[in-house]
Amino acid sequence: MSTIDLTPLYRTMVGFDRMANMIDSAARLDGAQGYPPYNIERVADDEFAIEIAVAGFGDEDLDIETKDGLLTVAGRKAPPEDGEVEREFLHRGIAERGFLRRFQLADHVIVTGAELRNGLLRVELVRELPEAKKPRKIEIGAPKKGGKPKLIEGKADAA
Repeated sequence: MSTIDLTPLYRTMVGFDRMANMIDSAARLDGAQGYPPYNIERVADDEFAIEIAVAGFGDEDLDIETKDGLLTVAGRKAPPEDGEVEREFLHRGIAERGFLRRFQLADHVIVTGAELRNGLLRVELVRELPEAKKPRKIEIGAPKKGGKPKLIEGKADAA
């Protein structure tokens, strides 16, 4: 694989160093990042779903965790138990190897549930914007007594 020098990009992107670093690190990722394959779907305006192909894994083999805006999905196949017959494969196309997938979640996005069906792990996500962060329309004009402007749309903050 050829290497791309992003040094000129650093000189022209003042204040965007983080983005240039992300592009640089994404270019260096190895092929192991492609397993297992996944889809990210927009279900509604503030609802999303991540589907991960986890053929051969059961509920007990998967671990889903969120911490500090990072969703981590790990799969570990348990070794065969004593007395279990070792399988002999003529062709092995279903990997069933352990994996670790990480997804950086945007601000105010929370995991609402997960379901494993037909070899697909579906993780449901919702963006819940706090009331204080929602846009509000403010009437233009002289402030009313008390110094607070009249609210046209949205909810008044509970002070």
